[in-house]
Amino acid sequence: MNRLPRRAALILPLAMPAIARAQGGDAPWRPSQSIRLVVPAAPGGTADISARLLAPYLQQHYGQNCVVENRSGAGGVIGTQEVVRATPDGHTLLLGNIGPQAIGLSLFRNLPYGRDSLIPVCGTVRGPNVLVVHPSIPANTLPELVAHLKQNPGKLSYGSPGVGQSPHLTGVWFTQATGTEAIHVPFRGAGPAAMELVAGNIQFMWDNLTSGITQIRAGRVRALAVSSADRNHQLPDLPAARETMLELAKFDVNTWFGVFAPAGTPRPVVEGLNAAMKAWHGTEEVQARWREMGGVSLYGTPEQFAGFVNNEIEKWGGVIRREGLQLEVG
Repeated sequence: MNRLPRRAALILPLAMPAIARAQGGDAPWRPSQSIRLVVPAAPGGTADISARLLAPYLQQHYGQNCVVENRSGAGGVIGTQEVVRATPDGHTLLLGNIGPQAIGLSLFRNLPYGRDSLIPVCGTVRGPNVLVVHPSIPANTLPELVAHLKQNPGKLSYGSPGVGQSPHLTGVWFTQATGTEAIHVPFRGAGPAAMELVAGNIQFMWDNLTSGITQIRAGRVRALAVSSADRNHQLPDLPAARETMLELAKFDVNTWFGVFAPAGTPRPVVEGLNAAMKAWHGTEEVQARWREMGGVSLYGTPEQFAGFVNNEIEKWGGVIRREGLQLEVG
């Protein structure tokens, strides 16, 4: 009979818990070092808000530092690529969104990653975009804005948090459906775009309601419509865009955010992170924050979130193909 060397026999019992965790044993995965939560956008937008709400919870839950790092640029591609290249051990995560994780996969010809480069872990929040204008614009309704745009073709500009992000494509769809012309000005996140709108350097934008609602309530911008099929509970008097004009009858856009891990991350790690986020979603602080922002919790198992993301990839791929949109990553 083969015998283990004495040293191996002594070490093996100590190693068994780690082996069990790696193989999906009863002991849940826990990080062994700080967690990096990469946000592929500048501070101030919904992705950043989600990350800074989640990070303190993970830090308390695991007893390890959880650091939010903003890596903006190229419509979320730069931050996403950084996580794609990271070691798949649960210590580097992406707070991704509809832009680089769904729209961009069809929009960009030269995207440096694919749909299988990341593992969907768990959603955070979803909600509509909202059409907001600078107070100087002579429009109190969406049809009035359309009339103003037609009177000034190509003279007004609209912002977005980056090329390929949901507000950008919402603006493209809006101008195409209404037969209007406007200049798209991309920024490195929703926060910088909103600041330029408040300053009057751009005239309108489709902003994530979850981040833009603060500016609306403060009266710094004027809201005209939401992009979803139905009105939002936080602004019940604000119409859905499709209510306002026949040309927008099929208009329906919701944006979303969630956590992703690099491909190859072990299943126990993904399940452990998802379980932590399930508990996080259940806290009153998180539920109250989503209500305040006009958003809806996007919790789901890894399989449910992956199915949701795949459906979004197919949906936006169809929209982009029908419109014949193709861009290069800048």
